[in-house]
Amino acid sequence: MPRAIQTVGWVARTGPFLERCRERYGDVFSVRIAQEGTWVMLANPEHVRQVFTGDPKVFHAGEANAILRPVVGPNSVLLLDEQQHMAQRKLLLPPFHGERMQRYVDVMREVAEREAGRWPHGEPLRLWPRMQAITLEVIMRAVFGMEEGTKLDRLRDTLRDSLDWAGHPTQMAFLALFGPERVGNFSEFRDRFAKVDALIYEEIRTRRVAEDLEERDDIMSLLLQARHEDGSPMSDVELRDELMTLLTAGHETTATALAWGIERLVRHPDKLERLREEASAGGDEYVDAVAKETLRLRPVIPIVVRRLTEPVEIGGYTIPAGWKVAPCIYLMHRHADVYAPDPTAFRPERFLEQPAGTYTWIPFGGGIRRCIGASFAVVEMKTVLAAIARTVDLRPVEAAGEHVVRRAITLTPNRGAEVIVGPRTTEEPRAGQAVAAA
Repeated sequence: MPRAIQTVGWVARTGPFLERCRERYGDVFSVRIAQEGTWVMLANPEHVRQVFTGDPKVFHAGEANAILRPVVGPNSVLLLDEQQHMAQRKLLLPPFHGERMQRYVDVMREVAEREAGRWPHGEPLRLWPRMQAITLEVIMRAVFGMEEGTKLDRLRDTLRDSLDWAGHPTQMAFLALFGPERVGNFSEFRDRFAKVDALIYEEIRTRRVAEDLEERDDIMSLLLQARHEDGSPMSDVELRDELMTLLTAGHETTATALAWGIERLVRHPDKLERLREEASAGGDEYVDAVAKETLRLRPVIPIVVRRLTEPVEIGGYTIPAGWKVAPCIYLMHRHADVYAPDPTAFRPERFLEQPAGTYTWIPFGGGIRRCIGASFAVVEMKTVLAAIARTVDLRPVEAAGEHVVRRAITLTPNRGAEVIVGPRTTEEPRAGQAVAAA
């Protein structure tokens, strides 16, 4: 097909487009997308392994993520390669591991229970925007360590408005037509994000001189105390870019995954009930499986991309330098050889039967470029899903499942995960049951 037609297929009908290509060409095929050159899609575990374990000097992820530059900035860990990437990654990793990350669980639970307690009962409600409200609140409090108040409200509202504007189809059409460099220079784009930048820089300046900086455990305070190998601190511009990376990547993607999780659960009430029973008893094994199955069947991002700096042979093909190889999350997660007998079924039990594979379950990418916030995202999904299940009853507005549609670079539910909310009720035992229990 002409490049323009391929681009329309990729943007408007991502899943069917990829599935038709695999039916015709197998697990390795190339597509040509506007402003992106040529991508070679990979949906074979061995080929995915080859990319994720390949030489980072050859497989450049930063260059391949250039579309994100207008929002996250040039210093973002997502846009760096080789030594620059590794140096910045070392600074960002500590807040997302071990005891520090577990401290955010109480915040996640509190925010989710408070949000679910406000939902109107007995009328259709789109949960995707409500999940956005939860994840934005969580990531704002985790990153900035702010409690409720005017300052948090102002930063949250400004950031949400800017991201909603940037993710609108009109802006994405401009991005596809003109590319990230030119779009980032548009005056309206600069003006929108200048408001966010002003608030972030103000908070950076305030926090640098805070007397309690060393006692704080929010991500921003930890990054202010971090040091490069030469002993120098991160600059204000570096901090701004990394904070924007964490805010955008840690908000939109997790919100969408949560919306998909609920969209699937309400159409499988037996699985929702099992999750609720386990959550009420304090367990988390099944909700972990639900989170993994949701990310498998409804991945938020369909591919991860690496730009080749030199020719590479994969699957019997020599792929030239300058082309991009794309381990395809969407196709890998539906591979019949891996997820038999029914790879399109929502069945969390599969992850109780066998663990997720390193190169077959890849919602966060892999190798040294695996998403820094992967553990944070999974913990947040588990905590929020369990809290909602304990707080309210949910049922779908329509029996038919929701279709996948694209919003910016993410794949979202077409009706916004519509549900009917009801109060949690405990069924009273019948008379015979009561006597037997006594």
